[in-house]
Amino acid sequence: MVSKLDLYYLFYTVGKNKSFSKAAKVLYMSQPAISQSIAQLEKELDTRLFNRLSKGVTLTDEGNLLFEYVSSALQIIQAGEEKLLEFKNLILGEFKIGVSDTISRYFLLPYLETFHNRYPNLKFKIVNGTTWEIIAALKAGEVNIAICNLPIDDKSLEVKPLLEIQDTFVYGEKYRKVFSKPMKFEELVKFPLILLDNSNSRRYVEEFFLTKGIKIQPEFELGSHELLLEFAKINLGVACVTKEFSEQFLRKGLLHEVTLMEPIPKRSIGICYLKNVPLNRATERFVDLIEENIRNFF
Repeated sequence: MVSKLDLYYLFYTVGKNKSFSKAAKVLYMSQPAISQSIAQLEKELDTRLFNRLSKGVTLTDEGNLLFEYVSSALQIIQAGEEKLLEFKNLILGEFKIGVSDTISRYFLLPYLETFHNRYPNLKFKIVNGTTWEIIAALKAGEVNIAICNLPIDDKSLEVKPLLEIQDTFVYGEKYRKVFSKPMKFEELVKFPLILLDNSNSRRYVEEFFLTKGIKIQPEFELGSHELLLEFAKINLGVACVTKEFSEQFLRKGLLHEVTLMEPIPKRSIGICYLKNVPLNRATERFVDLIEENIRNFF
């Protein structure tokens, strides 16, 4: 059965070639089949579309009007197919990433740079927030993937750990003598502590301390990892930070790491996406890029 779209394409081809026989050759069809299809379309539209001549056909006034619309429609369809191919080949596309400021700055930026250099026409949008905010954005369809602090226990999400990181405590020159020897957790919490405000990383550390029977009561609660480092540097207290994101301060001697009698267990940064929603081509390739290069990150 010939669809309506097929009939219009046949009509367009006949009108373009001004001949049933030429259209038949272009479409690899018999001339009677072409004639029958055009007759079917004319019957459905209750309009004569072609003037049949001895040496071909010409469009009627009604046929000319229809030809303009059909021609435009087919061009739009062709353009759509070309755009789809561009998306498939990563010439065009867009994806949205949910990520915290800290992970964006210390982890994500090199991958964004590499990806942009490889696929300069692809667009990406960064949505910043806490782990809980970007997970909410992911579930609402506002981002394609979330790159955040683990652990996350949510059955609706696919969670891929990427990089192990170490939570630690750092201090400035004022506390150097005090922390010259390994420190027990119960001794550490006696000092003014500087922690992130409402974050998954903070909750992880707090829950670990609770397993030791210790409740953390911070002196300062800050909104960014950078402020944790700066507050510790000017001796306002001892800051709980991600070691891998504090290397510059530690290498330069601006801060020093507390040696703990027992290290805090490592956790991970990971990629999260909805289980039942397939990633688009651009997002899928970006995830592949990170997974391919993660071993060389630090």
